Amino acid sequence: MRILIHAPEAQRWQAALMRELHPALPEADIVTTQDVGDVPADLLVAWKPTASLLACQDASLKAIFNAGAGVDALLSLPDLPDVPIVRLRDAGMGMLMADYALYGILHFYRDMDRYQRQQINQHWQEQPLADRSAWRVGILGLGTLGQVCAQRIRAQGFKVQGWSRSQKHLEGIDTHHGDEGLTTLLNTSRVIVSLLPDTTETRGLLNAQRLAQLPEGAVVINAGRGSTLDPDALLALVENGHLRGAMLDVFPEEPLPVQHPLWQNPRVIVTPHVAAPTDVNAGARQFAADILALTRGEPIETVDLSTGY
Repeated sequence: MRILIHAPEAQRWQAALMRELHPALPEADIVTTQDVGDVPADLLVAWKPTASLLACQDASLKAIFNAGAGVDALLSLPDLPDVPIVRLRDAGMGMLMADYALYGILHFYRDMDRYQRQQINQHWQEQPLADRSAWRVGILGLGTLGQVCAQRIRAQGFKVQGWSRSQKHLEGIDTHHGDEGLTTLLNTSRVIVSLLPDTTETRGLLNAQRLAQLPEGAVVINAGRGSTLDPDALLALVENGHLRGAMLDVFPEEPLPVQHPLWQNPRVIVTPHVAAPTDVNAGARQFAADILALTRGEPIETVDLSTGY
């Protein structure tokens, strides 16, 4: 069995997969495209594979393992082989994503944005501290990462509600689904945290009309996919005072163009797609377990191409 790796930090992926797989699957030939080039494989571990790499695959290819949580870049490639696609479901990213979301929530809840402005003006004034229960947080996207975030944020004393395409039930979390559920969540959230994937249904979902449904003084955190949120609409609502501020990690165009006014707006925090970097060791453990299950003929969780996740 040849396992071919085409990903950032390919050598780290190679070493981690060898460590996880070779005790149970010593015959596995785990190589990188840097070592052997674009060659056919039984299993492909890839992040944004090239057209030439996909073109050289043949009937021996059994599955593609996407070395990240988002599969939009992979699914957009032409001539994608008709094989199951496995994505990283958590692999340590849930805790990192929850850290990012909590940082953003606490930044605004504890008035650090206001204190920053006061510091610039050398103005010493204590801001009244609100009760956490008054800061209802809405999580958009209740997949693996969204569920981890929801429970971590709830554990910090915030009321949490969530929205997903189809109905879900989570302990201690008010859940909504569908268009009516989205309206309810937006109307009643002091903060929204978008962890939505990039799909035909989510692109442009957070447009001017929907962002305006948020209460005055609300905060937007986007750490899912840049395609889901209209940055110009958000900026307009920040500048007219309807939204208090935002923390944005993802954008429709990355890097964010240097001339974009989001860079200079003092009420917006811009980060360069770092909310939940892939943990190679944790990712290799998940993929190794999936690969071993495949060799035993057991079912594994794969991407539903009709939904894009």
